[in-house]
Amino acid sequence: MKKRKEEILELAWMGKEKGSFTREDVEKSADDRISPGLLDELIKEGYLKESGKQMSMTAEGEKEARRLIRAHRLSERLFTDVLDIKPQNMEKYACTFEHFLGDEVVNSICTMLGHPTECPHGHQIPPGECCKKELKEISSIVVPLTELKIGSEARIAYVVTKHHQRLDQLTAFGIVPGATLHLHQTTPSYVVRVGETDIALDTDIVKTIYVRYKKDRA
Repeated sequence: MKKRKEEILELAWMGKEKGSFTREDVEKSADDRISPGLLDELIKEGYLKESGKQMSMTAEGEKEARRLIRAHRLSERLFTDVLDIKPQNMEKYACTFEHFLGDEVVNSICTMLGHPTECPHGHQIPPGECCKKELKEISSIVVPLTELKIGSEARIAYVVTKHHQRLDQLTAFGIVPGATLHLHQTTPSYVVRVGETDIALDTDIVKTIYVRYKKDRA
């Protein structure tokens, strides 16, 4: 029962992202396992409220939904970019994983991934306390390519981009998760070596590439 209610709160969050949502919107989005009566239970428990046809989350409901969405979308990033899980399986695993992850584990995943801002589908990942700290986490394993020093080597962790054509171009150059790159220069453009090929990249593209250090940063 708890899992079903959590799934409804996630749907409510996604409805909010679209601008508004109604009871009908949630019921249409929910799968057959979710009883419409659970909406009324969530209203009684103080997670949702209804005004006319429009529904909204209470402060408590939004807090819980935000936690679930953050866990779900960070799981998607982990499964897709680090564990290389196939897209058709990634969503299924993320839907299961999100219900068992505590805040400490979620923040650790976020830090390891370099505090990504979007899931593989391009939806925003709600930031956590680990993202809001003024000083960057020393323990962060994955960082943007822009933070790499000239002469450093790193392994590509993932690429964040909504542009499939750009992603295809990077893939053609060998800039894919798991590949090793060497940073040659940063101005006037970034030049990296992947394999035996030197590649010049615009700063806008470089900002979408996240890497895992191969050598000590010192």
